[in-house]
Amino acid sequence: MKKEFRAQPACFDGQEMYGFSWMEHVIALPSPLAVVTTYKMDGKTNATLQSWLTFSNDGDFYCIFASVYKDGHMYRTTQARRALVINFPSADVFMKCHATIYHNHAEDDEIPLSGLTAEPASCVDAPRIAECFLNLECEYAWEKELFPGSDQVVMCVKVINVVMDEAHYDAQQLGRYGGTGYLYNVHAPVNPATGATGTTCVAMLAEFATYDELTSK
Repeated sequence: MKKEFRAQPACFDGQEMYGFSWMEHVIALPSPLAVVTTYKMDGKTNATLQSWLTFSNDGDFYCIFASVYKDGHMYRTTQARRALVINFPSADVFMKCHATIYHNHAEDDEIPLSGLTAEPASCVDAPRIAECFLNLECEYAWEKELFPGSDQVVMCVKVINVVMDEAHYDAQQLGRYGGTGYLYNVHAPVNPATGATGTTCVAMLAEFATYDELTSK
């Protein structure tokens, strides 16, 4: 039986949600994990572990970040350089990518401090992470506040160059899915009836069925 939730369930009362809506935890929709990289004004590298992003097409290819804090390094460096790279790690390098959150001081050269290799992008003024199997070089396009006066913006960037490890072209080699491909953030699912909280975790994609298989039935 389905239930509707138009207001915050009582089980959330008093819980610390760190700025997230209760709806985020009830829905617990997985989002792709990536590391957004930029150059700071002194030329050192900035790395921001990101989820809550999606992609759109209209002839050109765009990435839309649903939540970027105006006071964060990612926002400030993107505003200054008008460019960024979206780096997608596989499981074997994820912990090094995760370590970037501990090296986020203004004076830190964040990519090498996390045990990763920074390399210059080909087409934009931003660094790439060499160990990530996919790098999307992007130009800043536009932004909009979530609501007037919000401390967060929706930010859109245009993808102008795709850089992919050859071993991930073919599903018979490493591919882009499963244990060697894209990773997803599963953010603390909560049972809205009891308040029981699931564990935030990193997930992988598993194939369910091909479209040919589904449409042939």
